[in-house]
Formats: sequence, structure tokens, C-alpha cells
Amino acid sequence: MRRIIPVLALSAGLLLPGLAMADDVTPGQFTANNVWMMIAAGLVFIMHLGFATLESGLTRAKNTTNILFKNTFIVAAGILMYALLGFNLMYPGDFSLGGFFGFAGFGISTGAEGNTIAYADGGYTYWTDFLFQAMFAATAATIVSGAVAERVKLASFMVFSVFFVGLVYPIVGSWKWGGGWLDQMGFYDFAGSTLVHSVGGWGALVGAMMLGPRIGKYVGDRMTPIPGSNMPMAAVGVFLLWLGWFGFNGGSVLSADPEATSFTLVTTCLAASAGAIAAMMTSWFQFSKPDLSMALNGILAGLVGITAGADTVSILGSVLIGLIAGVLVVYSVTVFDRIKIDDPVGAISVHLVCGIWGTLAVGIFSTNPEHSFVTQLIGVVAYGVTTLICATAIFGAVKATMGLRVSENEELEGLDLAEHGSHAYDFSLGSGFMEPSEAPKHAPLATSVAATDRA
Repeated sequence: MRRIIPVLALSAGLLLPGLAMADDVTPGQFTANNVWMMIAAGLVFIMHLGFATLESGLTRAKNTTNILFKNTFIVAAGILMYALLGFNLMYPGDFSLGGFFGFAGFGISTGAEGNTIAYADGGYTYWTDFLFQAMFAATAATIVSGAVAERVKLASFMVFSVFFVGLVYPIVGSWKWGGGWLDQMGFYDFAGSTLVHSVGGWGALVGAMMLGPRIGKYVGDRMTPIPGSNMPMAAVGVFLLWLGWFGFNGGSVLSADPEATSFTLVTTCLAASAGAIAAMMTSWFQFSKPDLSMALNGILAGLVGITAGADTVSILGSVLIGLIAGVLVVYSVTVFDRIKIDDPVGAISVHLVCGIWGTLAVGIFSTNPEHSFVTQLIGVVAYGVTTLICATAIFGAVKATMGLRVSENEELEGLDLAEHGSHAYDFSLGSGFMEPSEAPKHAPLATSVAATDRA
């Protein structure tokens, strides 16, 4: 049976001022806490829809089915893997290797007090705990999906996702949220600027580098823009993600504490707004015209940046964190293009660069004197080195055994047809909507393409 870890070592890391202990929580408060945590889990789940629509909008129409399939797989496989072993890797109770590794056994079980006020100091039940954390787990692999879009083999990405969510994320997550060595050192990451976003961002960086750029993206010393297919869908995705962040950060309070939750949501929204304005102005200055995709990524940059310290920075601090994140994301996208690392949706810039910034910002803007910039930097480096090694090992093994990238012909015709034998939208290429009588004409092509050898 998994040893129950008190709130002090659970998801948000530190016990918030004013949060009652179990003896002070009434049955009504326990119910309210648990209901809010279940709502927060639902809001985080909505973020997966946001990622799916954002990635679909910022990539080409011929790859839409592939994008949606990957995002569907990540959620389903991520939840199952987290139930099988991830939850008990992330919250092992006891560590066998000095705060670096622990495992409480396969499967999930409430134990004697899992559904009572005694669990998590009355913040929520064991089942709610698992559900909330499982929503976070799948997000790390979803971040990778966008950066490797439009040229990665479907089966290869699926294998990577299983190992990344099932092993890498929970093990490194245990170092802070499970009470491991970084938690004992004083490292602080309220809701996952590093533990979720930078971990996913490092995986995205490795994947994008090992795959190489899309065909036609970089010709000689010139960068050729590859526009997304559906900017309205991308905008919907970003606003769904912003909505989901109400649960992502608000739920990380780990109770329905009204003061702590409301303050966290205010700092979250202020940082997102500041990130949007900063990215708008920066991109307008840099490109001479206002860029919608940069404005949308500015929102996400602010959200990622504030996530590490949403509960512990001041109002002014949250705005400054968002403003700096919004500027960073624009210049980061430009830098990655200059060094020819192709990221179709800007995931590396949003989640890795701004995740690092947000984590370090805790050491600059936190109102808690115990939060140290040096400790935050140690955490950033530890997660970076470990995730780089693990992601490289997984992608490398997959590349050696299964291959990682689709063939040139498959990439040019689109992964929807090559990998799935169908298109996301019911129209033939270049000629309006497809009549039902025309559909069989494409079936033999889909079958023959799917059967080709994918180097």
C-alpha cells in the first residue's frame, strides 16, 4: 500500500498559509475542497482539447487527422500508464535512493483512509488526487507532439509517449512533488513551470533536433514560413488552454481555500494578459506587422512563466513575469529558426524557454524569503540534464529500431493519408468538397501508400 504523503510533500509542494489541517476541516469543507479539486481536474483535462486544436490550427490541413490522433492517444495511454505505475513512482512515500527514486508498487488503491478527511489533510480524496495528477502527466507528452508534428512516424511517437509519461515524468516529478531531494533542498515549483512544461520542452527539443526540419522549411540560409491551416482553430485552442489553467494553477492550491485560490487565479490571468501584450508589441516591432500566432503564444508564455510561482509572487511580480515571458517567446522562436530547429507550433519556446524563466523568476520575485535563485537554478539544471538524457535515449532507441521520420513522399502528401488513409476534411485536394461517389477513388491510393516501406 502506498504510504500517504501529507500535503507538505504533495502536488503544490508547500503548505499554503491559512490552509487548515485535517483536524480543523469540517465535513462540509472536505466536500467543498474535493468538489473544487474534481472541477480543477476537469479544467486541466480541457487543456488537452486546447492542445489538439492549437496544434491542428498551426499545422497544415493534410496533417490534421494525425495531430488529433496523437493527442487522443496521449491522453488515453497517459492515464492508463499513470494508473499502472506513474502515480506510485511520483508519490512513492519512501525513497530507496536518497530522494532520487522510489516506487510504491503497481496499480492504485485507496488504503484505509484514502477517502476520508485524514487523507491529504482534508483537501481531497485519494481518487481525486490520482485524477488530478493524471491530467498533468499526459500534458508533458502533448508538448512534445507539437514540436515533432508533420514528420514523425505515428507508431514511433506513440512508443516514445508511453515511456516518457510512464517513467520519465513521474520519476523526475517525485524529486519535488513527491518529497524527493529537490524538495528537501528547498526548490519550488508551485504547479509545474519546470516539472511539467520544461520537462515536456526538453523532450520536444530532442525530438525536433533528431527529426530535423520539415521539407522546404530551410533552404540554404533562408527560412521559408510554413503557415498554419486554421488560425481560428489555433485561437480557440489558446483560449481553451487559458481556461484550463484555472484548474492547472487554481487546483494546485490543493483545496478550495478561497483566499489562496482566488489570488492564484488573479496572478495567472495577469501574467497571461501581460504576455499577450508583450508578444504583440515585440512581434509588431520585429516583423513590422502584428502577428496573431505570436500574440497567442504570448498568452501561453505568460501562463507557463507564472505557473512556478503563482501563489508566491506579488501582483506586480506576476505582470513583470508575464511581460518578460512575452518578449522571450518572440525572440526564442526567431533564434530557433536561425539555428534551423523546426518547431511548427513554437512549443519549445513557450514551454521550455518560458518554463525555465518562470522557475528562475521564483528566486527573483517570490515574497517568500526561503526561495533562493541558486536553488531554483540547481533544479532547472537537474531537470534539464536528466530529461535531455532520457529523451535522447528513448528517441534514439526508437529511431534505431522503428525509424523516427516518415519518408519524403509521405511527408509531402501529408500524414493523414500516409498514416491514416483519410483526410480530416471531406474534400479532395484542390477542388472543393468531395462528393460521396468520389470517395472510393481515394481508397486504393490510401491502401497502397500505407503499405509502402517507411524508411
